[in-house]
Amino acid sequence: MTRLRWKVCCIASVEEAHRAVAAGADAIGLVGPMPSGPGVIDDATIAAIAAATPAPTERWLLTSRTTADGLIDHVRTTGVDTVQIVDDTVTAATRHAMRRALGAVQIVQVVHVVDASSVEVARAAADGADVVLLDSGAPNAAVRELGGTGRVHDWSHSARIVEALDVPVILAGGLGAHNVAEAIRAVRPAGVDMCSSTRTDGRLDARKLAAVAEALGRGGAA
Repeated sequence: MTRLRWKVCCIASVEEAHRAVAAGADAIGLVGPMPSGPGVIDDATIAAIAAATPAPTERWLLTSRTTADGLIDHVRTTGVDTVQIVDDTVTAATRHAMRRALGAVQIVQVVHVVDASSVEVARAAADGADVVLLDSGAPNAAVRELGGTGRVHDWSHSARIVEALDVPVILAGGLGAHNVAEAIRAVRPAGVDMCSSTRTDGRLDARKLAAVAEALGRGGAA
């Protein structure tokens, strides 16, 4: 059975990265400039954390850029091995251009699950992506929410997306120790992603990470 992947997002320092990895995280999320949401750090800090976090831990850049040139530049500037495109208006042609330029860098396309129509959005998002990540958000709001909301969306839509796609699907949006096992049973994703539920007063909390690890069947991680 394939091991379920766990990504801890909104990492703000090398110390936080090491804490997440020690707890059992398979990937860390490094948030570039966003129109809203928590965890934003500058590119120099992202690059420093990525350089200090060796494989096999995946270093994910969250970027709101939308052009192929902008996305490619952001990946190269920060030195990550995975790019999470948070704007689901990015086209398949853009993702394919990124693949040609970036080679082995993993491309993750976010889909903001809002209703049943998100299934078709996800089908399109899978074209040129290695992974699709399902998150809560309000991409059409006056101040766009492209993730980091801490809100749970309707998992029934996410479950249909998992069934419809041939690429791995990661689930995000309001997940924590209190509900991640239920979410996994409902959606059957390839992995889970969380930010706010692992923090206390904005800081990554080792006890909350341990609680998530236990909920994921990784008890004993610290």
